[in-house]
Amino acid sequence: MHPEKLPRVTEDDAEELRTFIKEYIQRSGRDGVVVGLSGGIDSAVVTKLAADALGADKVHCIYLPAATSPAADRENTENLCRTWGLGYECIDIQPAVDAFKTMLHSDLSPVDSGNIAARCRMTVLYSRAKTMNRVVLGTSNQSELLMGYFTKFGDGACDLVPLANMYKTNVRQLARLLGLPADIISRPPSAGFWEGQTDEDEMGISYDLLDQVLWGIEQEDTDPEIANRTGVSLEKVKAIRQRVGDMVHKRVLATRPGNLL
Repeated sequence: MHPEKLPRVTEDDAEELRTFIKEYIQRSGRDGVVVGLSGGIDSAVVTKLAADALGADKVHCIYLPAATSPAADRENTENLCRTWGLGYECIDIQPAVDAFKTMLHSDLSPVDSGNIAARCRMTVLYSRAKTMNRVVLGTSNQSELLMGYFTKFGDGACDLVPLANMYKTNVRQLARLLGLPADIISRPPSAGFWEGQTDEDEMGISYDLLDQVLWGIEQEDTDPEIANRTGVSLEKVKAIRQRVGDMVHKRVLATRPGNLL
């Protein structure tokens, strides 16, 4: 029998992630990391882990707003970096997004525009990383990766991704262990694709419930077992399992001949 709930995050887990980041940088021969700091919990957690693991001078944060970015995020990200003694800059990507939209000559949906913005952000991060002889630190968590809730070659592109094995609810626990500000921990997760957009509204389920379903899938439980334990409808459980399978293409490198999914 496996536990019915996800294991809780401990200080040992935090230390393992710090060690992972430190060893990666040592083996890479690079001088540190560049991270896109958005104002959300995931980027704040990986930034704090990197600062603890490498030292503040080896962590450079870039806030990359677009037209839909909340106005308060710049102040919030700047305050975090000032508190932690990290390098910080703000680069407005909206002109680049507008240029791509004009070039494409099409009526793009908010999601399409958001994907363009995510790829523009990663272009900036890799440019800075190259100039500074650093690597790009990813901010996605396991819940997002399994659900495909990220932009391929956008926020999904990075050199190391410390939270890849940690569900969103565990990230919140880790944030408390690291002493992150309460307003960042309690903030509704959002990709910022449009005003008022939230992850949970778009997926139609809270992360608390989603992570229990994903945990059940990971433990190889049946759909009825997961539904009975979590209270999530059987139809929703089946839909989540289907989506996890459908999103494999976003989690793997380009498929080579003889290695079809």
